[in-house]
Amino acid sequence: MFNTIRNIIAAAAIGLSMLVAPVTAHADENDPNTVINEIRASGVLKVPVMTGEEPGYIKDRTTGKWSGFYYDFLGEIATALGVTLEPVETTWGNLAADFQSNKIDVAIGVNPNPKRGLVVDYLWEPLFTDAWAVLTPKGKTVKTWEELNDPSKTIVVQKGSTMQIVAQALLPKAKITPVEDRGLALMELQSNRADAVLLAVFDALEVSTQKIGDVSLPQPILRNPATLAVARKPGNAGYINFLTNWVQQERSLGIAQGRLAKSWTDRGIDLSILPKEFSF
Repeated sequence: MFNTIRNIIAAAAIGLSMLVAPVTAHADENDPNTVINEIRASGVLKVPVMTGEEPGYIKDRTTGKWSGFYYDFLGEIATALGVTLEPVETTWGNLAADFQSNKIDVAIGVNPNPKRGLVVDYLWEPLFTDAWAVLTPKGKTVKTWEELNDPSKTIVVQKGSTMQIVAQALLPKAKITPVEDRGLALMELQSNRADAVLLAVFDALEVSTQKIGDVSLPQPILRNPATLAVARKPGNAGYINFLTNWVQQERSLGIAQGRLAKSWTDRGIDLSILPKEFSF
């Protein structure tokens, strides 16, 4: 009799656990603050950093510490969440894989594209607006994209980046050479193996201070929204809402624009190439 009662209780407990488990999981997946709570519990905000991507990301060669306007923006987000930054070295082309493997919690300055959009959620409100430009050898500036759309032209882009998509769409006749990072792209130009390197205009202007080449803003001007991205996963709705509100505050109060302008001025970057009506 005792064994029979014990068996009945055990069976009931198993049945109850089977009923409760799906409900608990379902509730967790539908909690909009799940991702925020996970980040706060970990005590860190994992963010991508990239070598050779000044002035957005600047690595001190002596101390190994990171700075730059992207890193500063990410620091503000971490402070608002009550956590510290944890830099993860990567490349633009690896961001989607980094999100999928949970290596990073947020990326900044990214451009929405459909392929990454399968695994990444983008904020619709950009932090600022950039434009696509080209870095060409000294004395070989261009006025239009069509000047580069020629089989004799070699255009270098960063592999897996939006730059590659832009080049393939605008310059189908040219030879497109994808490389891993900006440093390798500049080496191709300096070695006379490229006619142009496609870059965001603010990055191109930064590189031009090294006297590597000339910057052109070809017509028609293609604006480039720099936004934020997070991994697509259950429970990130509250996280997206938090980040969207942060971006709107940065833009509406002029904080983002002021920080960017100061960053470029501090590094001696001349923004005169931008049309007067251009607003970032």
